[in-house]
Amino acid sequence: MISNTEQPQSSTTATAVAQSGDAKLNRLEMITRGEHVDAVIHAELAKCASVLDVNDVSLWYGDKQALFDINMIIPDGHVTALIGPSGCGKSTLLRCVNRMNDLIDNVRLGGDMRLNGDSIFSPHIDVIALRKRMGMVFQKPNPFPMSIFENVVYPLRIDGERDRNVLEEVCERALRGAALWNEVKDRLHESGLGLSGGQQQRLCIARAIASDPEVLLLDEPCSALDPIATGKIEDLIDELRGDYSILIVTHNMQQASRVSDFTAFMYLGHLIEYGPTVSLFTNPKLKETEDYVMGRFG
Repeated sequence: MISNTEQPQSSTTATAVAQSGDAKLNRLEMITRGEHVDAVIHAELAKCASVLDVNDVSLWYGDKQALFDINMIIPDGHVTALIGPSGCGKSTLLRCVNRMNDLIDNVRLGGDMRLNGDSIFSPHIDVIALRKRMGMVFQKPNPFPMSIFENVVYPLRIDGERDRNVLEEVCERALRGAALWNEVKDRLHESGLGLSGGQQQRLCIARAIASDPEVLLLDEPCSALDPIATGKIEDLIDELRGDYSILIVTHNMQQASRVSDFTAFMYLGHLIEYGPTVSLFTNPKLKETEDYVMGRFG
């Protein structure tokens, strides 16, 4: 279960370290030595309705453990950012949500995730149906080699939708939602590959929201974009806030502080601290979190 207090339900050792403030024995070094520490979950999260519940999730690639007993909720209708150094498990955790890790050999999972109450890891779950309930946007834009229109309505096509009026309505709604309609409304039958990089990424977001997903997963969506295109994607995330529950992985702490409502700091597969973004960046509970967001390591 997730602790809803501002202090972690920690082991005796972790508590002693936290109280001593001994920089030589901080949580991050304990984790590096293979010791267990409990995450600090801010009390504000207890007041939030969740779209996704993560319960004791662990993951192994063969004999190597990549995630360690992750417990957290993803608040409904908000933007949640996962931050941490490279290799800390951010993208691994994100890809657990739509079962993309299933495509990797020798992956073993423990614990569970529940999307609006439905177990994601259940052996009886229809993974294809599950993935239809969420939208996924990757680091690099990946439009299909087809028209802008067909890129957007692809999720409906594979569900068998053939009504042209429905497809046109969804296409316009999704492109407006992705702040792309005015730029492409006269080019809908041109190839999506002819768009700029930033436009292609917004096209991918339009495709992701066309089926009205329960959660939108963004895996470093701006890492391949220039600053102007990045700004447009960040503006778009702000516009989508409230209409969608968004979980975003970002290596850019400034971006996390700008676009998210809640932020989770991860380190070597462990959740360290999780709370409102403003609190995490201006008044974190842990010195380790402060050191990371201030750029003292990572």
